[in-house]
Amino acid sequence: MKEKKVKVAIIDLYNNEKNEGMRCIKEIVTDSNNFSDSKIKYDVYESRYKGDVPGIDYDIYISSGGPGSPFEDEGKEWEKKYFNLIDSVWNYNQTSGNKKKYFFFICHSFQMMGRFFKFGDVTKRKQESFGIFPFKRTKEGSDDILLKKLPDPFYAADFRKYQVVNPDEKKIKELGAEILAVEKETIENSHPALMAVRLSKEIAGTQFHPEADPESMMYHFSQPERKKHIVENYNEEKYNEMINLLKQPDKIKLTRKTVLPSFLKEAIKDLNSD
Repeated sequence: MKEKKVKVAIIDLYNNEKNEGMRCIKEIVTDSNNFSDSKIKYDVYESRYKGDVPGIDYDIYISSGGPGSPFEDEGKEWEKKYFNLIDSVWNYNQTSGNKKKYFFFICHSFQMMGRFFKFGDVTKRKQESFGIFPFKRTKEGSDDILLKKLPDPFYAADFRKYQVVNPDEKKIKELGAEILAVEKETIENSHPALMAVRLSKEIAGTQFHPEADPESMMYHFSQPERKKHIVENYNEEKYNEMINLLKQPDKIKLTRKTVLPSFLKEAIKDLNSD
């Protein structure tokens, strides 16, 4: 019997900035071999840094987080190719009778997805979101494979200066999209950000980091210079709260084990079906 293969393109939008996100994504994709008879193979494309964007010949695409503004490279060649890829995958899934292609967007990529599909406003936050936060599932999110095994609220790592807000209900209906999770509304934040959106059965994204690994985050934030940065820019209470949440198995650890693995499991199952 011929071995089934699934090709995954991991799109790196970190722009050569040191990070743990790419390692975590690679680990989750590699681990997906454990629940599949297929051979899962991935390639990495450093799109922002090297202008390297994958073609349409992959089965699954995972686009990473990254630093800075989702508008800073507006009009640049890599961004044109990146948006062309999204457009090609979307149109392929609309018109082809072949196996669908899957696409998952994380944080910075989620903002890029918001820009491309225009299902909400992409804006700069008044205050940077930095830490581990509870997020609310919507009714649709409670039934969705990505989030239904998580508690409500669920906790996730969230580090960003930008956001997608003010959902365009007309556009969402036109796309057939669903909002799966949102920020908790506060006095300071009367326009809660969209935290998870499903555009179709095959295409979804999260504003938070579903790949975040509590062990590596604990190591990262335990470094003296990083602890100093957090305490000086926020406060010691914020730092201690984050460290405490990292230690709880039903918080970040559960989100990492659930969201992206569930997306991959569903995608691989569909790709392998006759």
